[in-house]
Amino acid sequence: MTDAAMDPISAVAPRLGGRASSSQRWSNLMFVHWRVEAALVAPLLPEGLVPDEIDGTSWVGLIPFVLDRATVFGSPPIPYFGSFVEVNVRLYAVDANGHRGVVFVSLEASRLAAVLAARALFSIPYMWSRTRLEVATGDYRYTSRRHLAAGAHTDIVVRPTTRPVVGDPLADFLTARWALFTRTRGRTVHLRNHHEPWELFQAELVSLDDTLLAMAGFPGLAGRAPESVLYSPGVTTWFGAAG
Repeated sequence: MTDAAMDPISAVAPRLGGRASSSQRWSNLMFVHWRVEAALVAPLLPEGLVPDEIDGTSWVGLIPFVLDRATVFGSPPIPYFGSFVEVNVRLYAVDANGHRGVVFVSLEASRLAAVLAARALFSIPYMWSRTRLEVATGDYRYTSRRHLAAGAHTDIVVRPTTRPVVGDPLADFLTARWALFTRTRGRTVHLRNHHEPWELFQAELVSLDDTLLAMAGFPGLAGRAPESVLYSPGVTTWFGAAG
């Protein structure tokens, strides 16, 4: 595969090309990323995918945020079950057609119904956890404790700044992702999404106590300073059909 064959990295999402199947609001997102060798990422990807790289390496992201106002096939926002704090560990991949997307190693969420639905419909590895967000004096503290697996947890504090991030190739590589990949029913599928361009700001990682990265296959990573920390107030996202 050559770079010419790959989807371009663009802060502007391509159109879905059909009716949206669902939508969600993502708010108060923290993009915390570490540079890792592609050889560490490759074994964790679904069949048919290779690591996506920039400047010779791939990346691992720890992404906490608030998900709410979830809708399905034009329904009104789903109360309670469609609103929760999520923390995910994600990787970056490319398929044989040059399509880019994210691969989720794990996603922590506090709504069991949402966890079961995502796992059943698309084999997305949601985990039932006790998740919270606390905001105090400008710091955002996200915590998660996985039910039935007490060792799986994260406690992350991030402090956003007012310094905008615009036209940064690395920031676009890490955040301008218009699809996810998942392995379901014996095949790797490409599920597209669409939203307005991210409004991004520089942020500071204040503290991190985390085992999710190690459990995902990256021992020691949480003890290393991340190479990129970004904040976004959020977007509303629409999802297309799996392809």
